[in-house]
Amino acid sequence: MLRKITATVAAAGLLFGLAACGSGKDKDTLVVGATSVPHAEILDYVKTNLAEKAGLKLEVKEFSNYEQLNPALKDGQLDANYFQHKPYLDESNQKLGSKLVFVAGVHLEPLALYSKKVHQLSELKQGATVAVPSDPSNEARALKLLAANQLITLKPGSEEKATPKDVASNPKGLKFKETDAAALPRQLGDVDASVINGNYALEAKLDPSKDALATESAEGNPYVNGLVTTPEKKDDEKIKKLVDLLRGPEVKKFIQDKYHGSVLPA
Repeated sequence: MLRKITATVAAAGLLFGLAACGSGKDKDTLVVGATSVPHAEILDYVKTNLAEKAGLKLEVKEFSNYEQLNPALKDGQLDANYFQHKPYLDESNQKLGSKLVFVAGVHLEPLALYSKKVHQLSELKQGATVAVPSDPSNEARALKLLAANQLITLKPGSEEKATPKDVASNPKGLKFKETDAAALPRQLGDVDASVINGNYALEAKLDPSKDALATESAEGNPYVNGLVTTPEKKDDEKIKKLVDLLRGPEVKKFIQDKYHGSVLPA
């Protein structure tokens, strides 16, 4: 009988422990996932310098792989994330069957073309290999950058979802190497040129204002990075407080002072 009671108590303790472990995050703390540069750096600035005064408890969770961030938000591991632009979110929602919401734009990271082998576009040789991000929205964005600089033309109407199959003319016979965006800086020396996302360029110490062969225009650019959350949390007061801070004058100045044009306030 004693053994039975002990077993029952142990089982109850185990269930209590599991319940405690599964009880989730502190409801008063806003947990935001982000890639490291510049997103987590910007959030850390807000957490250290602005959040407490605004009455916001903020926890920043850093992810090395941005493809994990939307699933983590959908599954309830996060309250919000900050790493993506609206075209990527639309594509991700369709893929995941989610309804995540783009709350507010914060900054733009200009996409740019880099090379370790040539110093200007005209030096790209016939048949040169150009690496582009493999995810659909950023691949289209990269091809639009090449088209804007007269390296290729795209089939009319294909621009927003363009792949190499949508290249209408290619005078230099460029070859396209579709590569995971995070790997593009590491593989820069293996190709003739590479179109690299702004955050990964920053991590690799590449400066689009100095090192790029071509940079996309900020004017009318749809690829502004912003805060994303779930439909249930989009009107949450903590989300609203964070949006106000991210779009405020202090963060704008922080971005301008730290990134010198490599990241632009929205």
